[in-house]
Amino acid sequence: MLYWLTNLSPEGAGGVFNLFRYITFRSGMAFFTALVFGFMFGRPLINWLRVKQKKGQPLREIGPDHFAKAGTPTMGGLLILSALTVSTLLWARLDNGYVWIVLLVTLGFAAVGFADDYAKVTKQHHAGVSGRVRMGIGLGIAALASAAVMAMQPAGLSGLVALPFLKDAMIPLSYGFILFGMFVIVGAANAVNLTDGLDGLAIGPVMIASATFGIIAYLVGNANFANYLGVHFVPGTGEIAVFTAALIGGGLGFLWYNAPPAAVFMGDTGSLALGGALGAIAVCIKHEIVLAIVGGLFVVEALSVIIQVMYFKRTGRRVFLMAPIHHHFEKKGWAEPQIVIRFWIIAVVLALIGLSTLKLR
Repeated sequence: MLYWLTNLSPEGAGGVFNLFRYITFRSGMAFFTALVFGFMFGRPLINWLRVKQKKGQPLREIGPDHFAKAGTPTMGGLLILSALTVSTLLWARLDNGYVWIVLLVTLGFAAVGFADDYAKVTKQHHAGVSGRVRMGIGLGIAALASAAVMAMQPAGLSGLVALPFLKDAMIPLSYGFILFGMFVIVGAANAVNLTDGLDGLAIGPVMIASATFGIIAYLVGNANFANYLGVHFVPGTGEIAVFTAALIGGGLGFLWYNAPPAAVFMGDTGSLALGGALGAIAVCIKHEIVLAIVGGLFVVEALSVIIQVMYFKRTGRRVFLMAPIHHHFEKKGWAEPQIVIRFWIIAVVLALIGLSTLKLR
């Protein structure tokens, strides 16, 4: 919205409003806007959620002993999403289709997560909206987003999947790209959702991945940088960096209240939305496979559940003491902050590996 202030300063004429032309400036302002928003409205939102939810998020009777957290309100993802949306609408170019695709995917998955959280809180049971219903709606959102990306990207890129580490290597999928995009977006949403099980565990790696993809989006959206690095130039995607900056600012504002002991939980409202956002960004900037590297922690969390369920059905035994895998380490005696910080370290290492794919070609 504020980008239009550049009309007060013609290009090349200089002046303070000329700053609004720069993605880097608007990204920085988006970050600070979302951060301040989180600090300002975090406590009032938590108090409101506590009053409305009364007993807070229902806890499972099996698994690690988390009953000291009983009564903690959920749906804290509303804080991240509010800060993210307001900041993005203020600082991003609203004539950029990629911004709208990523934002609408985020809000679409947020709505699904909100319905699930609402059902859990009102019923005071950990079973919310049917998994099939959530999956069906998520696939629908992802299909529309993937089709929109195909329509927006130039002919030389539409329907193609780029391979990391290999220069100019592309896999032509044609309309199969929509199915691939659905898998990436829905997979990312559910993987982040499974990771959200300890105070601060999900939001840290999400911010790390967002920062990584913000950098990649800025580079692939700039013809000079893209040509220098040997990556595919995707016009218009640089604007996604403003969105990722807002996400990081909103995430830090949330983490202030989610740090152990958490005053609020993210809930499916936040985890599904943020995972969907990462998946949509990866599809837009043609770095879907790199998402599996940068978000490797989320992949491991999801795989631990899949392996546990499949192995138990076949043998009646368990591979892990409990899945997702962060609960396995809890069962082994690791303290919650120890797990969270070590997983953050892993997320940073994976992010650096993901960034290296830009040059190692």
